[in-house]
Amino acid sequence: MKNILKSIVLIAFLFLSCSKNDNVENVLINDNYPYIKQVGYSANDILSDKIFKNIYFEVMYVDGFKPTDNTLNNLKSFIESRTYKTAIVVETRLIDISLKSIYSMDDVRNIEDANKTMFTDENLLVISALFLNGNSSSNTDTGVVLGTAYRNTSFVMFEETIHSFSDSPFEPSREVLESTVMLHEFCHLLGLVNIGTNMVEDHQDTEHGAHCTDQNCLMYYQVENGKSIKDMIVGGAMPQLDLFCLEDLKANGGR
Repeated sequence: MKNILKSIVLIAFLFLSCSKNDNVENVLINDNYPYIKQVGYSANDILSDKIFKNIYFEVMYVDGFKPTDNTLNNLKSFIESRTYKTAIVVETRLIDISLKSIYSMDDVRNIEDANKTMFTDENLLVISALFLNGNSSSNTDTGVVLGTAYRNTSFVMFEETIHSFSDSPFEPSREVLESTVMLHEFCHLLGLVNIGTNMVEDHQDTEHGAHCTDQNCLMYYQVENGKSIKDMIVGGAMPQLDLFCLEDLKANGGR
């Protein structure tokens, strides 16, 4: 059954790839490439086409918390504009897990390890994205975690928490909040800020870790906090990367 699934995915990948480039190389799937390294380890591999020309997102979600189609389209558009990947494939898959109300990062890693089916190899770089119910164990009275990048090719979205901070009066839309948090976490995988992609100019908010000093930037620390992010989403529009972050990505192999 597993081999059949891989064949189906491979056919789908090659079909989408050929629509962009008729010279896509063969894709092999196994676990030779490390995927439990620190966040930022694969920044250049994701941004450039030196090793991997194609990228595949294995989006795993629990029942009732599938990301919106527009959110995933926003992800594709972002990758097209900021990386040199030839083909971009996003596959969503419902996973059956023992649900919790609170997840630790050990829980998150264990869920990925138990459900991950795609692995990076040859010309295909695989990113794992989890969309879970419940809350992060890192939540505090002053801060609520919406998402976390936790490995070099992995991030998690606490989707139930995102739902609770969106689509009500005076709150951002589900799509905008979901997209903003997802792109923020993905940009950590790209090495922003200063965790795998070196800074061209100093703009790291060292008080808040791997974040940008520009309060209007997608990489500002408040994007990860459900209690603060609504102040950043002005007029229903997602915050964008500032010039400093864009320069960093370009210097590390991106567009």
